[in-house]
Amino acid sequence: MTPSTESDVDKALKSIDLDQAGRKLGEVATVSVDERSERRIAVSVRFGLPLARAFDPIRARIAEAVTAATGVRDVDVRLETDIVAHGVQRNLKPLPGIRNVVAVASGKGGVGKSTVAVNLALALAADGARVGLLDADIYGPSQPHMTGLAGRHPVSEDGKTMAPLEAHGLAVMSIGFLVDPDQPMVWRGPMVTSALNQLLTQTRWGELDYLVVDMPPGTGDIQLTLSQQVPVSGAVIVTTPQDIAAIDARKGLAMFRKVSIPVLGVIENMSTHVCTHCGHEEALFGAGGGDRIAADFGVTLLGKLPLDASIREQTDEGRPTVIADPESPAAGAYLRAARRTAAELAVQGRDYSARFPKIVVEDS
Repeated sequence: MTPSTESDVDKALKSIDLDQAGRKLGEVATVSVDERSERRIAVSVRFGLPLARAFDPIRARIAEAVTAATGVRDVDVRLETDIVAHGVQRNLKPLPGIRNVVAVASGKGGVGKSTVAVNLALALAADGARVGLLDADIYGPSQPHMTGLAGRHPVSEDGKTMAPLEAHGLAVMSIGFLVDPDQPMVWRGPMVTSALNQLLTQTRWGELDYLVVDMPPGTGDIQLTLSQQVPVSGAVIVTTPQDIAAIDARKGLAMFRKVSIPVLGVIENMSTHVCTHCGHEEALFGAGGGDRIAADFGVTLLGKLPLDASIREQTDEGRPTVIADPESPAAGAYLRAARRTAAELAVQGRDYSARFPKIVVEDS
């Protein structure tokens, strides 16, 4: 292969629109071309996000692009995944064994954030990533029930650390595993933040590509503790279409930006209602809330998720949609949102926090 041809192939590959990630191939993968003969070309692609379930169509798309650029029909395409640790807040280092902590947050309750968090985690795992799920909602933990682990308790062999519970391939930890489910958590802020730190640092997570943190709603103690003490690679903001939810989601997004945590994007949940009888879709809660937030803040709209009765039923049974009905349109929507979330993280700079000034609050 001549240098010019090699350059043409490289350019053609990097410009491929990767529909699965909502990005160009060259933005989320390292591409190399190796000519083994005049009649055969070998291509190696290393992705910075998990895409195992999409490897076959991606491989075909790459081979098609190489053939179109060179006329060579014998194309060998090798795909692999290499998920690396990305930049976190200034003065913090990534947690041992955990490459990326991704916070799933909302400005208000009732937007389905926990359902989104568990399905995003399961979708990343289904694509080949090693994933953990931390339920950071101390006052109202819901992940034990959603993951089918209610009534289970973690084991501590040394009296100092705990092994996470496992559900559907996820490593899961929640305060709900440690207290009576009917016991109200009547704790002040310092006790809540201490509990979060213990759940995070005293759990033997093992090697994880992503630790998805299901945040409580709002911008209070847990959010401040997370931003100051936990190395977070990025945050996802969940909203619903109506203006009331979007107003609070905007505040949550602005808070993460102020504390130098990159916002990977916005997910609009309950975007349209799907009738269980006829399949008709209707925007019960209005439309455009997620689009407006994404446009105003210059972030990506990672996905629009349906309001479907089956999502609630499956989660209540401890088998979220991505596991219970992986070929359904709803599961497909979660999978697309998860891939776009991972893609946005993959293109983040390794030292994102360096772009932000240090925030100093001065007395007036």
